[in-house]
Amino acid sequence: MAISTTLIIIALTVWISYEGIKKPYWREGFLFNPYEIAQGKQTWGLSTHSWFHADYQHLMFNMLSLFMLGSHLESVWTQTYGNSKGTVMYVSLYLVGGLAATVIPYFRHRNNAMYRSLGASGAVSSVVFAMILWEPKMRLGLLFIPIPIPAYIFGPLYLLFEYIAMKRGNTGIANDGHISGALFGILFVLLLSPNKAYEFIDNFVR
Repeated sequence: MAISTTLIIIALTVWISYEGIKKPYWREGFLFNPYEIAQGKQTWGLSTHSWFHADYQHLMFNMLSLFMLGSHLESVWTQTYGNSKGTVMYVSLYLVGGLAATVIPYFRHRNNAMYRSLGASGAVSSVVFAMILWEPKMRLGLLFIPIPIPAYIFGPLYLLFEYIAMKRGNTGIANDGHISGALFGILFVLLLSPNKAYEFIDNFVR
């Protein structure tokens, strides 16, 4: 029986995050710090930030979201493309999604020496939106949308919510990172299967 890649990612993230919560002074060196990166320092934070979380609630929310949607996407892709190719695609989506989630925040905060961010939210967003584009008719719900609705409606509403929150600022949440990760997830699927764009739009014109 094949081991779930999603569960491996979750296990590693839980372990690293646990150590980081216990040792915040150690965790600090692995956070995403746009100002330091702009100075050519701490560039590893572009990818390492995804493995750390601020607290257990932050960790639980991200890992629960990844388990629910990531497990499904991993299963769909391994069945569609085969175990090896499907797994490589899924891992690439998650890891590069975490990196891509820093693009917008970097340009918005590279002159802010006080800005730091951490968490797998951006990487998870890439998985969530890849799943939304892949299966737009599946039903999803979240805190601000407690009743499950079709993914093709949920996706735009979620991005709108994140955009409004980003513009308001001072949320304590990297909304721009969520948007950046989500856009990468969409791009990833469109490069993989361009027809998914037509299938998604078709839900609105029928």
